Amino acid sequence: MTLEELWQLFPIILTEHNPKWKEWYEDEQQELQTILKNTGVERIHHIGSTAIDGIWAKPTVDILIEMSGTKGLESAYEALSGHRYLCMSRSGKRIDFNKGYTKHGFAERVFHIHLRLSGDNDEIYFRDYLNRNQPIALEYESLKKSLWKRFEHDRDAYTNAKTEFVRRYTLEAKRAQLL
Repeated sequence: MTLEELWQLFPIILTEHNPKWKEWYEDEQQELQTILKNTGVERIHHIGSTAIDGIWAKPTVDILIEMSGTKGLESAYEALSGHRYLCMSRSGKRIDFNKGYTKHGFAERVFHIHLRLSGDNDEIYFRDYLNRNQPIALEYESLKKSLWKRFEHDRDAYTNAKTEFVRRYTLEAKRAQLL
């Protein structure tokens, strides 16, 4: 399939916050811990908008897995590839997988798995900052809703349009941490 065909099959969809997302994360985290046993996993985190209390989000649970080193990253790649995870991208020190994408569209539970080296975790700062600052979280929700239909079939443009907001509040979160 071309990228355009994939975006038609898997459009941007936003839904109201669903408390089940936390349960889905916890279930998937347990499965990942079993699959990735002895690969050098340091920490597993629920990230992305489904981890931000009360805001609309794509119903895709993002999971960040911090690995102890590049050897662990490769071991995790091999382990996940042998299960129901599809590698979406792979570059030097980052590997992304998805689960729940079918030839007919999204499954009920959809996951994006982000394998990173330990410390490559800016998403945690952003998540925590928005969870502590509801007005900023609602501003983020509003931005996402304003971009939704315009970029429904262009994930890259949707993500790029949010980048400056995410960068600004990630830096703000890091500054606040230093104080």
